Amino acid sequence: MPRRTAALLPVLALALTGCGAQVAHDDTPAKAAGYPVTVKNCGKPLTFDKAPSRVVTNDVNIADLMFALGLEDHMAGYVMPTYKGDLGKVAWRDAYDKVPWLSKKAITKEIALDAKADLVFAGWSYGFGEGNDLTPASLKKLGIGAYVLTESCRNGGSGSSRGVMPPLEALYTDLANLGKIFHVEDRATKLIKNYRKQIADVRAKLPEDGHRPSVFLYDSGQDKPMTSGAFAAPDDIITKAGGDNLTKDVKDSWTTVGWETVVERDPDVIVINDYGTPTAPQKKKFLKSYPPLANVSAVKHDRIFVLDYADLVESPRNPAAVTALARYLRTVHAD
Repeated sequence: MPRRTAALLPVLALALTGCGAQVAHDDTPAKAAGYPVTVKNCGKPLTFDKAPSRVVTNDVNIADLMFALGLEDHMAGYVMPTYKGDLGKVAWRDAYDKVPWLSKKAITKEIALDAKADLVFAGWSYGFGEGNDLTPASLKKLGIGAYVLTESCRNGGSGSSRGVMPPLEALYTDLANLGKIFHVEDRATKLIKNYRKQIADVRAKLPEDGHRPSVFLYDSGQDKPMTSGAFAAPDDIITKAGGDNLTKDVKDSWTTVGWETVVERDPDVIVINDYGTPTAPQKKKFLKSYPPLANVSAVKHDRIFVLDYADLVESPRNPAAVTALARYLRTVHAD
């Protein structure tokens, strides 16, 4: 028996050496445990062989999405103008301190390259655009992946109109997709469940008579107001809060309308999107002094409510915005 074992040793050694050589020369990329995973983003499949580890985000709402899921360790940094929201009270304030603030200006390919990004998470008109040559296609040529904010997905309508699903469903879709991409499905599921409950609690308190005050979202603009169509977050925020979005028939997300539309439809309430300059008080002053609006109910009765920019674009702050607006609309209903 010992002699036979000894005779086999050279054979075994040769076999093991052969296996080792085969592994050493295998050029197939190793797959991380649980990967690849595929998600649908703006109707197209995106496949990941591993979790991105150097994500660069654009704008406060997109950084919020990452931080709400506890993904700061997967980020190389974020790009965000200083005027895009108060960070002092957010639940994930520590994450903003921990992750590098790469730029307070517009995101560029150079920023992504300098950060050694493996994924840029932005959106159409939230950083992505043909005008600045920053698109998923242009990033792909540089070997950098891209994920598009679902609220901003182009819908194939006229021009570059955006929106492919109800806005809060866009929020839940991105949370679920990120949960899958980064293998934090439990965190994503918990957040979505909590947000749905928060909104259900609001809806349970809506007036029983079914009356819905009409609400106009005023973002900016004096010649023509920028507002929310059916596919931007304010539409769902207003609706879930018990209001009726004045421009819900516009099949776009953020877009412009004419002041004549506002005057003709005579909103009960105007919600101001607060960011940058002009400030919310300056916007309110304009609305109250603009002659064509003098007889609009919201202006005449001073029913003007302010929400922060980060409340009104797709972000984890949307459910809290629903709660706050619903509280205000109940006071209007009581008048």
